[in-house]
Amino acid sequence: METRAVAWLAARRHLIDPAEAASDRVLFARKALIETAFLVGLRARLDPEPLDGDYTALLDQVEDITARPSYRELIARDEAALLLYAGTYAALRLCGREDPEFRRVITQAAAGGYAAVFERIPYRQLDLLHTLELCGVPHLLPAMDDVLPFTLLCNGPNVVKLADRDIYALTHTIFYVTDFGLREPRWPRNFDPGAAVELLEALLDLTLGQENADLVGELLCCLLCLGVRDSEEARRAWQFLTAAQEADGRVNGPPGVVHPGLTDGDDAYRHWATGYHTTIVAALAALLDRSPKVVRRPRPSAPKARPAVEQPLRRAVTWLAGTSLRHDPAACLPAAAAVAYAAEALGEPELARPLLLDFSGRLADADVGVWQGHGMEIVGEFASGLRAHGIACSSLDMFLKSTAAAVELMETVPPQAVHNVRRLVGLGLLSPRHAAALTDAGAGAPHAAPGTAAADLPEAWKNYRLGHIAALVRDSALAGRAQHRITRDAVAFLLAQQSSCGAFGRPACDDPAVRERTMLSWTQSAVTALAAVHTACGTVRTAPQ
Repeated sequence: METRAVAWLAARRHLIDPAEAASDRVLFARKALIETAFLVGLRARLDPEPLDGDYTALLDQVEDITARPSYRELIARDEAALLLYAGTYAALRLCGREDPEFRRVITQAAAGGYAAVFERIPYRQLDLLHTLELCGVPHLLPAMDDVLPFTLLCNGPNVVKLADRDIYALTHTIFYVTDFGLREPRWPRNFDPGAAVELLEALLDLTLGQENADLVGELLCCLLCLGVRDSEEARRAWQFLTAAQEADGRVNGPPGVVHPGLTDGDDAYRHWATGYHTTIVAALAALLDRSPKVVRRPRPSAPKARPAVEQPLRRAVTWLAGTSLRHDPAACLPAAAAVAYAAEALGEPELARPLLLDFSGRLADADVGVWQGHGMEIVGEFASGLRAHGIACSSLDMFLKSTAAAVELMETVPPQAVHNVRRLVGLGLLSPRHAAALTDAGAGAPHAAPGTAAADLPEAWKNYRLGHIAALVRDSALAGRAQHRITRDAVAFLLAQQSSCGAFGRPACDDPAVRERTMLSWTQSAVTALAAVHTACGTVRTAPQ
């Protein structure tokens, strides 16, 4: 992977020359120049062998560009952009091509009272400190270990809420404080390296689902910088990157990472601009993986954590049951099913009894369309709740008997109907032997429907789609992932949306009727999700949709 990636970059090295770039592409070329230079510099640090032909060609290109007054004298004219230039000098220095005049200009800028001291967010401050260290330029700034506690990495971020820019902040923090796997940071006192690895692996889960090769590569590099190689997520990341690399060595980047200047029809430039960074990242991952200098250590254990949902769930069930009583039972049947499911999960069936009694009476003569409109997941859960309390509902009993009779006439059922057939068995309406014959074809079906994809979580959070997030939590819990970092953080987000009354969600509107309808829907979804989490360590039941 590394050899092919570097060959592809070397063949297009003229594109990192700002002097050859169109006016609207100059800044982009400078960025590509420093990133390419940094890869070459790391190759010199991480591998004791001399640079091969392609790495040497890249280094020669960097040296040629930086030797020009039109490049290096910009440092004194635009001190805020110091890092765009200092990184190229650092690469030359690491490769044994010291340039005293280049060093002098950078040292003057760093000491000039602005370039090194204007306000930067923490990980950008780490970038500056790391670069000055590689340049060998003295400064009076705080040490990296003193800046580290203020980073996003060290402050327990919620995975669900992290945008791409936040993930880049996390990855670059690890790059700088570990000196790309060559240094052991002095972690803050309460920092858990196992939690950091768990965070990186959770983010790999998300970015693999999004097929974002750039972030997958950076997160994989971070695990390597921390010495972790025995990781299932890292194994999947390698498989993904290997498959993503094209025959010529290029690795395509995600959409939206380059400037709008790509709309002029220059296909060769577009091909380079959309792939150069991700190709560098893939090469870096391979370099880190093979380097004898990069630290190696066993994967630290993740913290033992279990979402605490019992009290919030009880409050939500109480609110949902009480509020549903004021509404049409035909419309609120899913809420009643959720209440019955959650009350059983809590081991407190009495929480559901008043609602079940009320709805069974009001639905005694309901048309068959009421039951058909909700489907067997909802209807079956409602029926199970009634059976647990010895409550009858004549119209429901007739519907279930006719459904069971129709199933009896079938020779097989599709996989997605397996759980509905098993529910009929649980209700005593279908023999286990006949159900087994019907469901043989679906024996391999997952216990829970695939449901919401974890990769959609950040977008769901951004757009406040609570039902979407709750569906992910439910499906994850039923799939045995209740204690996974993604699930725990999604649960934490949901719990933060609970009002003092027990309802879930912030509708951000003033109409009381709209507010209540919206919160009914959200709370129903949250109750089902939290009930699944609560029972995940015991007997797992199929939750109503």
